[in-house]
Amino acid sequence: MNPEFLRQCLLYFRDLGLRDLYDRTRPLASVSGVRTPEVQLATDPLPSSSAAPVAQVSIFDELLAAPDPTEDSLEKIRQDIGDCRRCRLHESRTRIVFGDGNPQARIVFVGEGPGAEEDAQGLPFVGRAGQLLTAMIENTAQREGIPLKRADVYICNVVKCRPPENRTPRPDEIETCSPFLFRQLRVIRPKVIVALGATAARALLGAREGVTKLRGKWYRWENIPVMVTYHPSFLLRPTGQAAKREAWEDLKKVFHYAYD
Repeated sequence: MNPEFLRQCLLYFRDLGLRDLYDRTRPLASVSGVRTPEVQLATDPLPSSSAAPVAQVSIFDELLAAPDPTEDSLEKIRQDIGDCRRCRLHESRTRIVFGDGNPQARIVFVGEGPGAEEDAQGLPFVGRAGQLLTAMIENTAQREGIPLKRADVYICNVVKCRPPENRTPRPDEIETCSPFLFRQLRVIRPKVIVALGATAARALLGAREGVTKLRGKWYRWENIPVMVTYHPSFLLRPTGQAAKREAWEDLKKVFHYAYD
């Protein structure tokens, strides 16, 4: 659904005096981030009538306070993040890693979170995994005859601060940070989003399955096609060597969709 259309609907209902919304599918913690993927995964069960009791949640003010995507910008999002202390990840970070690349990119790559090199430099995917991602982008594009360099895409992460010891971000950390990711995606409006790894797939799609089951298929986030593939850090492990061919096939699909 178009975010501005949703906003106008909420204004209309507020003017009628409606102040409460009923949510049958999500816990209250997920409401503030407006985490509503437009299309459910085929493997996700539909909400059951025997689900937990419905909670009455007044969230009009939160929803209406969300920035209008037509007036938002990457610069404003970065300003709004500020010296973020919204979750525990700020306690051990060196720098916030916002994102990098072409703000008019046709393709956005979304990873999990910054690593040690990214935390030190304040840029996403600059360590070993980042070097592999750059090679994957540029080598695949060259083989397919597509004029594409790393600088032509946009790269960011679900969380903007490095998790300690590179652990997987916790659900509440993802919940706190993902609204900024969603704003980035709404501003850029790429032709394709590439979810690198299970954390990115979970944040964008609500997916519970692993990458092996999700990859190679098209999904949608707010009507933008999404391709799930392996995170480069997995491909660097001995157990991930066999998946490199599959990751290459995934990128081929993405590049041809975005540029043909």
